[in-house]
Amino acid sequence: MEEILVSRSGTGVVTVTLNRPQVKNAVSGPMWEEMRRVFQEVTQCDDDRVLVITGAGGAFCAGAHLAANMGTHHHPLNDMHPVSAAAQALHDVSKPTIAKVGGIAAGAGMNLALGCDLIVAGESARFSQIFSRRGLCVDFGGTWLLPRLVGLHKAKELSFFGDILSAAEAERIGVVNRVVPDSVLDGFVSGWAERLAAGPPLALQMTKRMLNSAFSLSLSEALHWEAAAQSVNFGSEDTREGIAAFGEKRAPVFRGR
Repeated sequence: MEEILVSRSGTGVVTVTLNRPQVKNAVSGPMWEEMRRVFQEVTQCDDDRVLVITGAGGAFCAGAHLAANMGTHHHPLNDMHPVSAAAQALHDVSKPTIAKVGGIAAGAGMNLALGCDLIVAGESARFSQIFSRRGLCVDFGGTWLLPRLVGLHKAKELSFFGDILSAAEAERIGVVNRVVPDSVLDGFVSGWAERLAAGPPLALQMTKRMLNSAFSLSLSEALHWEAAAQSVNFGSEDTREGIAAFGEKRAPVFRGR
């Protein structure tokens, strides 16, 4: 059984499914490198417009498969290089990304979801920064992502205690965008993904890049990059198509150029 499944729709939606349901999709060592490779491939492929990450068998991801790493004879820091590389590759995906979370998302699994641009959770989903309960520090970018989403003090609470959050609580504190009934999770995410795939690729990618940089830029720097991005848009076929479609009262067809 393949541990990571990749499927592509004809509309530009790429779905990556973690496929180890027998261990709640806990990530094995080779899976980190495979995730990095897939994330970089999506960035480089012009036909890929949206990335959806999910898990098989009723769970999103229970984090790293720690038992598989115990008893190895090489330095643990070597094991962290692929983990960090996968987290960086996800952050660097230039296209919109959606985490479709059903069941548990714990440890690196929670941070895999947080690393996506949007998170949609089924009502039975659960989230936990469980690291401290295993004698570990937060990883997979969680120390960078979590304070930006929930604030520093709440991030410390979640990280120090490792408590489990319900989907409703995760939505309340800003961890997830939407909570939907489990029965409509697939359909809801599919709808969002198709809407994004039909959107203007250049504009969405530049918007994502600027929003990701927002906390490290001054207002004047942000305004500079907004102006530069709009100058690219106004020279593109997509913007001309969007304006024409508005005038003709029809849906635009964006081609990413």
